[in-house]
Amino acid sequence: MKKILALSFFAAIAFAGCKKQENTVSKLVNVSYPTVRITSGQYFSFPLHGGPLPTVNSIHATAYDSFYHESIVPVVDASHLSNLAPGLYVATVSAKNSNGFTGYAYVYVAITDVPDSMDISGFYLRQLGGSPSPSNPVFITKKATGLYLTSNVGGVDTGTQKTSIVPAVFAITDFANSTLDFGKQPTSAGTLTASGGLLKESPVDTTISYSISLSGFGSQVRTFVKQ
Repeated sequence: MKKILALSFFAAIAFAGCKKQENTVSKLVNVSYPTVRITSGQYFSFPLHGGPLPTVNSIHATAYDSFYHESIVPVVDASHLSNLAPGLYVATVSAKNSNGFTGYAYVYVAITDVPDSMDISGFYLRQLGGSPSPSNPVFITKKATGLYLTSNVGGVDTGTQKTSIVPAVFAITDFANSTLDFGKQPTSAGTLTASGGLLKESPVDTTISYSISLSGFGSQVRTFVKQ
């Protein structure tokens, strides 16, 4: 458990000489973040202009700091959700403990026209040097219509780059053009965006490709082949 020095400042004024004297009070605290759990739905999918979208009143969660034994009332921010354009949208649920450390959880909403029968979930390998690499596996899981969780968005080597494995969520938002959208989402490595997301399906294989913008990752196109 990490510890951090918390500092509080206050000032005392000596009126006679108008001299300001600053005093510092410090307290060593353990770094602990509340665990936020979504107790209502976490993954949603709607057609364009469909709904009703999740709201502050319909998103339910609990938050608890097991180190400090604190139950905390979570705060929901659903202001970024929209059904006016296809894409992936994210609502944030946060909880701050008595020492100011904040935990987070997220609700994901896909606005898409793909049919529910569509399912690209499965085991993928990242294509490197013209062929799929067994050292760079990815598991893709369907969470709702057109909405998927990838276990390894960067497609990194899971043996030598374990600390760089970052899960992420994406939506297939355009059935005709098989467009992938990652929206703007928080991840364990920072805020993720992506471009050029594309799904290609044929009788013999399924591939997805995209470029990501994420701290510590290059901007090259990443391609994954379903096994």
